[in-house]
Amino acid sequence: MKEIRTEDAVGEVLCHDITRIVAGVSKGPVFKKGHVITAEDVPVLLSVGKEHIFVWENIDGMIHENDAAIRLSRLVKGEFMTESPVSEGKINLFAEIDGVFKVDSSVILAINSLDDLMIATRHGNFPVKKGDFLAGMRAIPLMIEEKKLVEAEVAVKSACNDNRILRILPYKTKKVGIVATGSEVLKGRIEDTFSPVLKSKLAEFPCEILSVEYSGDDVDVIKAKIAAFLEQGADLVICTGGMSVDPDDRTPGAIRSVAKNVVAYGAPVLPGAMFMLAYTDENKAVMGIPGCAMYEKRTILDIVLPRIFADDTITAAELAALGEGGICLHCQHCIFPNCGFGK
Repeated sequence: MKEIRTEDAVGEVLCHDITRIVAGVSKGPVFKKGHVITAEDVPVLLSVGKEHIFVWENIDGMIHENDAAIRLSRLVKGEFMTESPVSEGKINLFAEIDGVFKVDSSVILAINSLDDLMIATRHGNFPVKKGDFLAGMRAIPLMIEEKKLVEAEVAVKSACNDNRILRILPYKTKKVGIVATGSEVLKGRIEDTFSPVLKSKLAEFPCEILSVEYSGDDVDVIKAKIAAFLEQGADLVICTGGMSVDPDDRTPGAIRSVAKNVVAYGAPVLPGAMFMLAYTDENKAVMGIPGCAMYEKRTILDIVLPRIFADDTITAAELAALGEGGICLHCQHCIFPNCGFGK
């Protein structure tokens, strides 16, 4: 490209969009890339502050911002995502389905560490809905050296063979069993207020609730109820209550005896510190949910449940990393997951 006086630009071809901003009213391109400038356009260009403009001049090894943005989007965009039209060197990505958004953070960091390119995304490992804004990316200068795109491509390919840097994992339909512990519930001394809360949370996902079984506090009975659900084909078993360190809280022991792969008992999240997650040999999830989930609007359950339904296996390291951002601030108007809880 070359820079020339606007008055001398009649007949030249714009190599970038020209933006006009009207405060409080609008912002957008008054002329688009590729527009052939006419004499009538000159006053308009001057009115938006363009006394000099850039027009096409082919230079080997250089790429226009729009073309760079397209290449960058193709490099990181995963399945179930829609691209916006490229404009002023920028492309946005939107969700085509409900699911869990995944980000390869190390590759995003590598790309953002290069000069002249940027990608901004929402947090990974959190639910998104169809139409949600996922990511935006652009080339910073009007023209970019092609070798910068090549460096980004190398960074992606070396880190991820299938190039799925940004992904959406769709929810899977699951069979769910609920084991409600506590002798006071089993014997009818108090109403079961925990199971209705769980059913409400589960209603956000595609699932079939097999039943709610009441076990009391007998570890063998709790174990038998969990095992029975697994034999019925449950993909997820949720045990309510009995998760503290009191001697008569026996849910963790029952879970350990049925699901051998215990990811964690205890998590750095408030509310939800006494949470337990385990998997069976068939990768079926068994969870112990502390009593806070009965009365707190958002807990660790809201962080892990979307990933369970997306078949996104959760590791002990990922749970440990929740400590920074692991406090719910109990905002008067809850906007989770569009807040800092769990991030």
